[in-house]
Amino acid sequence: MAIDPRSPDASFLTFWREYHMCTLTTPRADGTPHVVAVGVTYDPEGGFARVITNKHSHKVANILAAGPDGAPVAVCQVDKGRWATLEGRARVRTEPELIADAVERYAERYGRTPAPNPDRVLIEIALTRAMGRA
Repeated sequence: MAIDPRSPDASFLTFWREYHMCTLTTPRADGTPHVVAVGVTYDPEGGFARVITNKHSHKVANILAAGPDGAPVAVCQVDKGRWATLEGRARVRTEPELIADAVERYAERYGRTPAPNPDRVLIEIALTRAMGRA
């Protein structure tokens, strides 16, 4: 079911605020999907999903390889019969204030603050589509 990512219904938004591990799918250079487990935060007001990660990860390399316009990606979470997917263009952000904000959002959703990491970067996904059954 198609959902406006900037104006989701209450059940969809509640589902994204619960503790669930997610997957992030990025395109490899050969076009095949690279799928990894991640923590994701969803900001419908801003139109973004965010993933904090290490700058040396394959997911970051895949996004950077796509060029300055970013890479088309999807994040998804599943819980029994409920599921939700957010799609958009991902860019790697290195600004300390954006990373700090993303860490705070992660801590709020997942109930723990990640250990400091000087190699941390932010994958910021400008949302274009959402779907699911929450």
